[in-house]
Amino acid sequence: MPKCSYCGKNYEIYKGLTLVLNDGSIKHFCSSKCRKNYMLKRRKVRWISKKKKSEEVE
Repeated sequence: MPKCSYCGKNYEIYKGLTLVLNDGSIKHFCSSKCRKNYMLKRRKVRWISKKKKSEEVE
């Protein structure tokens, strides 16, 4: 299972998006929301920090 390059979530391969950049690096995204935020160079988004905190508690 790949890991999202933006939020760090593991997801099923058929549900996500794969982006190949011009330099040959591969980025995996779990949703179009993650892809769009990555392309806009947003790094500190509240829904990511909430998700990571809830994963640490479990």
